[in-house]
Amino acid sequence: MIALRFIIVGGDFDRAGTASSETKKILKQLNIDPKVVKRTVVALYEGEVNIAAHAFRGVVNISVSDHQIQAILEDEGPGIDDISRAMLEGFSTASPKVREMGFGAGMGLPNMKKNADELLVESIPGEGTTVKMIFEF
Repeated sequence: MIALRFIIVGGDFDRAGTASSETKKILKQLNIDPKVVKRTVVALYEGEVNIAAHAFRGVVNISVSDHQIQAILEDEGPGIDDISRAMLEGFSTASPKVREMGFGAGMGLPNMKKNADELLVESIPGEGTTVKMIFEF
């Protein structure tokens, strides 16, 4: 099994995407199906941007086994008040500043759901959010 860990800093959009980019390199070296790599990288990137846009800080943990990739993203931030609403395309709580930078279109969680084989979102308002994604191959 391979395990990777990345720290995400809230507000640091210059480095958002580092975890997905580094993970992509490793998955390609492991000769994982390019379609699985693409779905994983898209979902991871969305998660990283969500942490940068909404949280103070976060951690992305990736594990790769013989048949699946598991990604667990945990953040410390405001949490999500209504997860079912946040799963709707176009729903966003991003600040005007984040939207001016081209983020916050409300596609993060929907894109994560579309690309992951399994998605679990848990959140405690005022504390943070944990997102678990599984990608089978």
